[in-house]
Amino acid sequence: MYKSVLDYFEETVQRVPEKMAVRHKEEECTFAGLQEKAQKLGSYIIKLAGSVKNRPIVVLLPKSIEAVVSDLGISYSCNIFNNLDIKTPVHRLENIIKLLKPVMVITKDAYKDIMDWEKHGVTLLNLDCIDESQMCVNQEKLQKRRNQLIDTDPFCIINTSGSTGTPKGVVLNYRSFFDFVKWADETFSFDGEEIIGALSPIVFDIYDFELCLMMFKGATIVLLDSSLGVFPARLLEELQNKEVNFIFWVPTIMVNIANMDLLAKLPLPKLKTVWFAGEVFPTKQFNYWKKMVPQAVFANLYGPIEITLDCIYYIVDKEYADDEPLPIGIPCNNTDILLLNEEDQPCGISEEGEICVRGTSLAMGYYNNQEKTNAVFVQNPLNHSYPELIYRTGDIASLEEDGLIHFKGRKDSLIKHQGYRIELGEIEHEIVNNLKLAPNCCVVYDKDNKQIVLFYENNGISEKEIRKALAVSFPRYMIPTEYHEMEELPRNTNGKIDRLKLSTMI
Repeated sequence: MYKSVLDYFEETVQRVPEKMAVRHKEEECTFAGLQEKAQKLGSYIIKLAGSVKNRPIVVLLPKSIEAVVSDLGISYSCNIFNNLDIKTPVHRLENIIKLLKPVMVITKDAYKDIMDWEKHGVTLLNLDCIDESQMCVNQEKLQKRRNQLIDTDPFCIINTSGSTGTPKGVVLNYRSFFDFVKWADETFSFDGEEIIGALSPIVFDIYDFELCLMMFKGATIVLLDSSLGVFPARLLEELQNKEVNFIFWVPTIMVNIANMDLLAKLPLPKLKTVWFAGEVFPTKQFNYWKKMVPQAVFANLYGPIEITLDCIYYIVDKEYADDEPLPIGIPCNNTDILLLNEEDQPCGISEEGEICVRGTSLAMGYYNNQEKTNAVFVQNPLNHSYPELIYRTGDIASLEEDGLIHFKGRKDSLIKHQGYRIELGEIEHEIVNNLKLAPNCCVVYDKDNKQIVLFYENNGISEKEIRKALAVSFPRYMIPTEYHEMEELPRNTNGKIDRLKLSTMI
């Protein structure tokens, strides 16, 4: 019986010990080498931390093989890894540390003085001060820990934005990853020959899936520095050089590649599987990718971190017009999607409602934050017979006649303005994709002043011209009343436009 991701990993190590598990730039590590490094670190963590188990250990390292070793080493110690961005502002980092109260932070000389760890009672494990040749694997202690572990113990914590400025720590357990990876394997027939172009930051849930695909199936992870997203030509060259055949990306960089027609100059004939998630992929740019990479299977995935990566998917196997939005599809196997209206009753066909999720994919909740956990992990309102939690996503969708779920927008971006119900994403879509007034934009609502506010990237077009163009597409009540031109819209760590930060600027 498998209780930990390590059970799959060790089976893979036995099968393909000399195969490359991870590559980063010119550095690489085999499965056997990765196991040895992780077991040594896990043994060392136990030596330092003693009997501590199922507690957070922070990893403050750049995207690297050392970060992968650290995550697996923490798992070997039967604790919970939490990856932090080395560029995290100090005040935010302190808020996370106060919330998680980790027993240890794994870092290096370059980052050890970012804050006073001792003040917060955190042990510092500086990898630059460890002589690996002096470290040894204590199989007896590792196995003793593993014997006490169960599959609902936590695997990792992923930080997501919080409205108070303190990130929420989403706790995900082993079983939820078993569930998702098994669904992915059955649906896409992974064979272990996947070479993953891992572009997401290590603080993102996509990275955790890539880590599991490597451990479960024997796939190879090619760690791509997130900075390559700014240089899309170099990024495509790296995919070519490393013969990447699987990517799981947020669409923003793919849109930029399409807009620059880069696949015409830098084709990707090895690419077999393309997943995208995290935001809407404009259909025009998606169609460009599908045309330029015809041999690949494309899948649109939907899901917040709180349900372990994704819970709805759609393999795009038919043609869509450039102005026709892609559906998000059908529930992943062993996951149930409830679309509930404002009375918490099931929606009818084409009726819009909130996406709610039930199943083993649900997160355990938010670490040290019972109030916020209770607000969104709630009793299924359709079940009055026994305890059953669902997760309320805050996203709005509808089930259409085609049998597919269609995403409509965020509950908090569906506003009432001048008595009208408006989806702010519709305005954004018109500006960027249909009218091409700006390469990127974000529309937020100023509730205090009852104004629709537009932030947009410089495209040599005036506010007056934008107003005039939108007046053709929308009624007056949908046209923004305040405009802010920017050189570049702020992004958060996973590459999405930082809507929360922009909301604080109005």
